Amino acid sequence: MYNEKILDHFMNPRNLGVLEDADGIGVLGDPACGDYIKVYIKVTDEHISDIRFQIAGCPAAIACGSAMTELAKGKSIDEAAEICDADILEYLGGLPEEKAHCSNLGAGALQNAIVDYMIKSLQQSHNHVVVI
Repeated sequence: MYNEKILDHFMNPRNLGVLEDADGIGVLGDPACGDYIKVYIKVTDEHISDIRFQIAGCPAAIACGSAMTELAKGKSIDEAAEICDADILEYLGGLPEEKAHCSNLGAGALQNAIVDYMIKSLQQSHNHVVVI
């Protein structure tokens, strides 16, 4: 049912955990009734320098979250914003048709974390006082 790469990412998820000083946080799903993911990003020089995730879900969802972090780490914000479910599926070598929707979790939560980072960045830039 699952290929070796999916099983490896499920059994040994990369970048699992919390980033206490995250620059952006994104969530997707509903913890009360199904798969749920929370993504934390640290941004340095407009690149994702660190990324972590927490997840409650099936093996496919966990593997997709892990794969998403590997795809995003080191990428510029613009490059990471383009990561989609098809990229995650390709990276993992595909998923069974009934599990393909799991790739949406990682990509969507990453997008939400990037939006959160951008909003916080804009708010910080508006809080600076320029003295002439």
